[in-house]
Amino acid sequence: MEQTRALNALEPFLALSKTANSPRAAADLISQATSAPNTYVFAELLQTPNIQSLKDSKEYAPHLTLLEIFAWGTWQDYKSHHSLPQLSAPQHQKLLLLSLLPLSRSHKTLTYTSLLQSLDLPTTRSLEELITTAIYSGLLTATLDPAHSLVAVTSISPLRDLAPGVLPTLQQTLQTWSLRCDTALADLDAQIKAVKLAAVEREKQRRKKERALEATILFHEEKGAKRGVSGLGDEDLMDIDQEGGGRVTRGSKRGSGAFGFGGRRLG
Repeated sequence: MEQTRALNALEPFLALSKTANSPRAAADLISQATSAPNTYVFAELLQTPNIQSLKDSKEYAPHLTLLEIFAWGTWQDYKSHHSLPQLSAPQHQKLLLLSLLPLSRSHKTLTYTSLLQSLDLPTTRSLEELITTAIYSGLLTATLDPAHSLVAVTSISPLRDLAPGVLPTLQQTLQTWSLRCDTALADLDAQIKAVKLAAVEREKQRRKKERALEATILFHEEKGAKRGVSGLGDEDLMDIDQEGGGRVTRGSKRGSGAFGFGGRRLG
């Protein structure tokens, strides 16, 4: 969204660049483009022939350098050049806003002290106003923490142009990052496999213990049953019903007594 808005804001200046045939007209166009609201990308304007022709103008070549700084540089880059045009108040404000983007990309949590030094701002209030403007302009998603003098950045709009020569470095950085991701994924796959194997082994051991426990319980149950049967005496066995023979009692076994058939009657 912010990138589309910035490109749309640059369109009128791209159209005017076709008629900026003199170095002075091209320099004035740069001043207008870098001062206008919502213009935060300048690569297309830099590539136009009339703007590039400023390289051959000793007087207006610094305006081309200034546009390059607005495209991919920072406030510190501007300070390091001593022959650049003086910035207007809108240009100064915009360059400070653009300088926040690379600073926020390097550090997700920014201190007031480091920002004040990097941007040469005089007071904490001016810094907080700048951060607030950046947030409302869609350049940053951030939270101010005045109590701890911190700025917590959660997202950054992709509104800075790439400087010439940075693509190979960027490509190498992305390749390195990709290799790290591949290595991390391979390690994660290995850990997942190890966890699964450990889980399978634990399940095998659990089932083995269950089978051993069941066998032990069954063994003791059978042993107890055998002991119960072998512990019955002859007299106890006589109490068991006999098939077809009726019940044999202990009394009939004894066969002696007052009413036995083999006994003698006392006179």
